Amino acid sequence: MLEWFTWVQLAVAIVGGMLATILGLLGRRPSDLTMAFAGVSALLLLVQLAVTIASPLMGNEPTGSLLEFYMYLITAIFIPLAAGFWALIDRSRWSTVVVGISLIAVAIMLARMNVIWFVQ
Repeated sequence: MLEWFTWVQLAVAIVGGMLATILGLLGRRPSDLTMAFAGVSALLLLVQLAVTIASPLMGNEPTGSLLEFYMYLITAIFIPLAAGFWALIDRSRWSTVVVGISLIAVAIMLARMNVIWFVQ
């Protein structure tokens, strides 16, 4: 796991989550902007998966449980995908809020993954 890459993911998830939540509460339906944040977040999580598979082979091993880390990561990958799918099916303001809350949840999970990898 690369710490700078984690901070980039956190920034994308937090900004996208706050933006989608606020826009949804203001009555906006899912748009390309809110869906783009969900898609980019899912894509960055997939890249994180590839990085964390290669990192232990290069000597960058986690300080915590590797199983716990991968369970967080795999779950986090599915969250923005599921929220984006929901927003494509239900084109209401509440699906925009769901996308926002899901991105905030991903940000919280990324912070926990950072702790598992670097702090313990």
